[in-house]
Amino acid sequence: MEGPEIIRCSWADSSAEETEYHDKEWGRPEYEDRRLFAMLLLEGQQAGLSWATILKKRENFYKAYDNFDPSILIHYDNNKIEELLQNPGIIRNRLKIQAAITNAKAYFKVVEQYGSLNDFLWKYVDYKPIKNNWQNLSEVPASTPLSDTISKDMKKLGFKFVGSTIIYAYMQSIGMVNDHLCDCFLHDL
Repeated sequence: MEGPEIIRCSWADSSAEETEYHDKEWGRPEYEDRRLFAMLLLEGQQAGLSWATILKKRENFYKAYDNFDPSILIHYDNNKIEELLQNPGIIRNRLKIQAAITNAKAYFKVVEQYGSLNDFLWKYVDYKPIKNNWQNLSEVPASTPLSDTISKDMKKLGFKFVGSTIIYAYMQSIGMVNDHLCDCFLHDL
């Protein structure tokens, strides 16, 4: 005899990678700086693509980008950029590769000014996730006034590929916003 069916956000049923990501990561509050930085870069890589594409290549990204260690990324030079452009396991877009380097530099500005990326980000929500109560996917916004503000502030600090839509997806991914649908088994995270 089977147990009750698990209900998830509908987007999570598209692939095994998306189901696992939904069940184990998406919407769960993340506070560790290195993980926050890695997720920011991955969200930037997604621009114009599907998250499923990024999930399939995520392990390759970590290898190619030295585990998204900002202290290594800031030293990437033209040779490293050319090496990355030849790597079929990642998104081979010069602007996105250069943005990763630029964002590593901006990361250190944030740490200098705010103590950590964690403190910089989570202060926007008083260190507590925003919990929404959406009934279906069509209600979930692509951006909000808060993601607009964070996007503008990050751009002022020198970050690239941090438009409001990218930032809102980032906020969802790191749990600043819980957008699990009301009938999803993770709604009450």
